[in-house]
Amino acid sequence: MNTQQIATRLTELCRQGQFEAAQKELFAEDAVSIEPREMPDFPKETKGLRAIIEKGHKFESMVEQMHGCTTSAPLVTGNAIALALTMDVTMKGRGRVKLEEICAYEVKDGKIVSEQFFM
Repeated sequence: MNTQQIATRLTELCRQGQFEAAQKELFAEDAVSIEPREMPDFPKETKGLRAIIEKGHKFESMVEQMHGCTTSAPLVTGNAIALALTMDVTMKGRGRVKLEEICAYEVKDGKIVSEQFFM
């Protein structure tokens, strides 16, 4: 897949809330995930697809209910993808919140090799 095809598929899966499916299908085994800052439950940087998937499971365990998930159309240039992601969720012990972030991805050899989030 080229970068545009990956961006289209990534956006489609994210809109459906299928984050793990997107990771398994589109990410390289040695991908890196970078959070905007180190948080109590998540490190600033997570290395490797397995660890990224585990990080997703940890986040899901903190969610009581997912009310909706939307993304912007992807912006693609060269080997980079960016999109805005909004999740409407009820977090355990925190209530309902709207999470908004810019997600940036780097593609190499037909796979996503890095993702970085900006809130």
